Amino acid sequence: MAALEEVRVGAKTLDRLQSILSPDAFGEALKAAAAMRERLFQRVVWNVNSTAAGGGVAEMLQSLLGYTRGLGVDSRWLVVQGNDPFFRVTKRLHHALHGEPGDGSPLGPDEHEIYEQTLGSAALELRRLARPGDFVLLHDPQTAGLAPALAQTGVHVIWRCHIGSEDPSPEARRGWAFLEPYLKTVPDFVFSREAYVPEFADHGKSTIITPSIDPLSAKNQDLPADDIAAILVHTGLVEGPVPDGGSCSFLRDDGTPGRVSRQVDVVRSGRAPAADTPLVVQVSRWDPLKDMAGVMDGFARLVTAHPELEGELVLAGPDVRSVADDPEGIMVFNDVVERWRALPAAVRDRVHLASLPMDDVQENAIIVNALQRHATVVVQKSLREGFGLTVTEAMWKGRPVVASALGGILDQIEDGVSGVLIADPSDPNQLAEALCAVLQDPERAEAIGACAHERVRERFLGVGHLVHYAQLLQQIDTEGR
Repeated sequence: MAALEEVRVGAKTLDRLQSILSPDAFGEALKAAAAMRERLFQRVVWNVNSTAAGGGVAEMLQSLLGYTRGLGVDSRWLVVQGNDPFFRVTKRLHHALHGEPGDGSPLGPDEHEIYEQTLGSAALELRRLARPGDFVLLHDPQTAGLAPALAQTGVHVIWRCHIGSEDPSPEARRGWAFLEPYLKTVPDFVFSREAYVPEFADHGKSTIITPSIDPLSAKNQDLPADDIAAILVHTGLVEGPVPDGGSCSFLRDDGTPGRVSRQVDVVRSGRAPAADTPLVVQVSRWDPLKDMAGVMDGFARLVTAHPELEGELVLAGPDVRSVADDPEGIMVFNDVVERWRALPAAVRDRVHLASLPMDDVQENAIIVNALQRHATVVVQKSLREGFGLTVTEAMWKGRPVVASALGGILDQIEDGVSGVLIADPSDPNQLAEALCAVLQDPERAEAIGACAHERVRERFLGVGHLVHYAQLLQQIDTEGR
């Protein structure tokens, strides 16, 4: 089996975003696009990560590469084909960079050997593909070990890290110490937040570029209310009649029509929520740092303290068998199911655990889109968070978001204005109180959602992301780094 697999991405034109952006922002994007196209003529921009589906990095690459290809820039996407031991090590690194121990396994010589064995063959393939003058963007801990093999080849290497921790805890230092030998020859770094930059990557070598969403992707495109209802009823997430004008059809990222044909596998003890039942929703991976069980606990306390409040909870994540680079997923999901079984019956009947199909990534995305748009409140109660694109997505859809006051969420939400922040995400009572306040005040919830949408439009759309990358590549090229 090849050590690297290419992901095919179709081209998109920037023109489709003109109606969404301000004239100044659209003009800046066109100017950056022209400069990028001219500078990168006959050169390739390679992006390398560890999965083609599941998670914000894969979604951003699908979108950003589509627009760069639409500009005439030869942008390509390669995925490292790792095995279970490799992904156990990289998941351990993922936790460490967040300042958490994960499974507590060591990060010693044996782990370095596992890591280097997988990336060694991938590095050989990459050296054969990339040519002098090309740019290679390596994404996150899974790819850092490719950097040494690219030194002295004439390619421009950038390591892009989407995660990190504000405090230099022993675990974070352990993670960075593991990665530093592979990254010491890298001339340029990109991080999502200034606070995530380790000392060895500082000193003018790092650029801060915040993540973004594509407002026209399947995950974020506008959906008529009747179509939202049709999709959610068809998939089994809610119960009710399908409106006469409702359709399960949607527009794929390449402009071709798609249709939601699969259903969602839901663990529940009763019927699906009625279409008019207020829903509290969290969408995320089945990852311990996303704290799905903690959301369930907070919701249980809300129901116990305020039985008069209507509402049910949907915890939605990818089918755990489908995300190759996350070996913890099935363990976390099983733990959430066991804790759900232990809830009092009156609470358990109001909690739904949804495993979303991943066979068709864009079908998955449109299901998430419909669920987020239907939600009364969207939650992201992470214990650690690099940025939190699920927050961005829900804000774009005008939903009031209740989220942890940490990581990149702090860059997105102005507390009480464009969302509600939980000071201590480990305290389920704080979640219960925040949910109660939003559910009891629909007018405030609507105002928060409107502010949230505008904040994303101004700060977190993919066109701005592209402009920042274009400026960085121009700077690197001009200075000959």
